[in-house]
Amino acid sequence: MAKEAIVPKDVMPARGFSHAMKVGNTIYVAGQTATDEAGNIMFKGDIVAQTGRAYENIKRTLAAAAGAKMTDIVMMNVYCRDLDGFVKTGEARKQYFGKHFPAATVVQIQRLLLPDALIEIEVIAVVD
Repeated sequence: MAKEAIVPKDVMPARGFSHAMKVGNTIYVAGQTATDEAGNIMFKGDIVAQTGRAYENIKRTLAAAAGAKMTDIVMMNVYCRDLDGFVKTGEARKQYFGKHFPAATVVQIQRLLLPDALIEIEVIAVVD
């Protein structure tokens, strides 16, 4: 089965990885953080705003993969530095997912690759 690297134009350039891989009708999206198009972390210290930006980067990456949508997501893994802060991110999630509830795992970790990142989210989507 063919594998296609997804290179969205409106997400930071990937260095040493692909933002997503499409295999058949499944899209594997690498962990997304609150980066702008140049790779700078946005909203330092604000996990709610960072979560919204990470979702936006996921949305943009999925759109670059044959027009996939957030409602195509079937699995989401969330890595955050503060579970107490994560509890406050529900409105951002609702904004991007509405009543769509993919399977999800949330894990608190000590740190992420980018020092100012408070959250990183990876997803798997399936398109028809």
